[in-house]
Order: sequence, then structure tokens, then C-alpha cells
Amino acid sequence: MAEETQPKWEGRATAELKGSTAEQIWPFLEDFCNIDKFYPNLDKCYRVEGTPGQPGLVRHCATKIGWANEKLLTIDRTNRCLNYEVLENTAGFKNYVATLKVLPTEGDGEPAGCKIEWSFIADPFEGWRLEDLVSHRDYCLQFMAKKMEDAIKAQI
Repeated sequence: MAEETQPKWEGRATAELKGSTAEQIWPFLEDFCNIDKFYPNLDKCYRVEGTPGQPGLVRHCATKIGWANEKLLTIDRTNRCLNYEVLENTAGFKNYVATLKVLPTEGDGEPAGCKIEWSFIADPFEGWRLEDLVSHRDYCLQFMAKKMEDAIKAQI
């Protein structure tokens, strides 16, 4: 009897940033091992191997309840986009690949801020529903966007 394969989970979260440009926000995401400054409840993030800013870089992210190693797959500085995959982890992620994009938004034909899109594809994992993961990603992204905007305001 053939083993049944479950369909992949796919989801997307978006955060609108009215007071910051894509050029201001991108450096926060481009610095792949800096995510602990913005992600909720992430206690530490550091480079495990690879060259900073280059595909192949692996970061270790840890909270009080678990950890994950994540590998930078691609980075496109011109289009402000990166892809990463979750490797070993204690959260139950399997075959999880995500894309983060920072896109300019316009208002009345003028740049009026930006938005961050966080999309993913993954195998389903035990104890979660797809809508739970999408909701969690949305919460994390809104939290991150606010902290990034606060960091920009603090620099001004």
C-alpha cells in the first residue's frame, strides 16, 4: 500500500509600514543573524557557519522553549528579497522554506512607505493547523514591523 502524501502548507503574512521606506527597512532583514532584535521572544540569534550576507549562511535562533537552525538560500539586494529554510529544530518544522520581501508602496504617485511580505511553504506538522501557522507568522511580522519602525525613529 502506497504511503499517502499530505499537501504542502502555503501561507503569507503582510505588514504595512506607513512611516518607513523599503530602503530603511531592508537592512534589518538583510542582516540575517540580527533577527533576535525584532522577532518576538527570540532570545538569541548567531551565525553557526558560512559567510555573513551570503547564501549558505546558517544561523541558530533560540527561545526559552526551543531552537532552530536556519540556512540562507538566496539573497537579492536589488529586489530586497531573501529565502531561507529551517534545518534542525525543536518546533516540528519539516521542509519549511520561507521568503521575505520588502516592497515599496505608493500613495498619490509618491513613495508612501513599504510593506514586508513573509511567505512560506512547508510540510504540515503535528499539533498545528495551517491557519494557526499563518496567524502566528502574521503576529510575528506585525511585531517585527513595529520594532523596525521604532528603530528607525530612534535613529532620526
